Amino acid sequence: MTLANQVSILRLLLVPMIVASLVYYHPDRDGLRFLTLGLFLLGVLTDAIDGYLARRWNQRTELGTWLDPLADKALILGTLISCSVIQGLPEALRIPAWFNLLVISRDVILVGGTMILFTLKGHVKVRPSWIGKCTTVAQMAVIISVLAGAGFRDQVIVLAASLTALSAIGYMRAGVKALG
Repeated sequence: MTLANQVSILRLLLVPMIVASLVYYHPDRDGLRFLTLGLFLLGVLTDAIDGYLARRWNQRTELGTWLDPLADKALILGTLISCSVIQGLPEALRIPAWFNLLVISRDVILVGGTMILFTLKGHVKVRPSWIGKCTTVAQMAVIISVLAGAGFRDQVIVLAASLTALSAIGYMRAGVKALG
């Protein structure tokens, strides 16, 4: 197993720690918010590191093409959903449910489209688009702005929502084109 894939697995292992630190958060234990932020930032860093390792050391693998986006999705969705459904979180640490529904809907479209393409074509080449990468960064920025208590979090949520919708449209168009 390549080092890049091991770094992706580390990102997956961060998810339960992030969720646990949010579950046990209480304003009297505000340090847990900073722990969550630190763990999430470590996850973001590992995303950059595994991509660098895969390109720099030519460690691109079939496993990595699936593991990296899976780790990204687990990190982002695990944190987004936790920041929406955990009842003990103050309003400042909550992410609106509509945003999560948009993110999850986009991901369902991507997975469903991939399954359809695989069923009809027998293979699928996973290639993230430029807008897809920007969307991932924007979704990560939502989480960072919420956990950091940034005053501009609502603007970041609107930007990320717009990119999420645009990337869903872009991937649907690419899927239709791939079907021929």
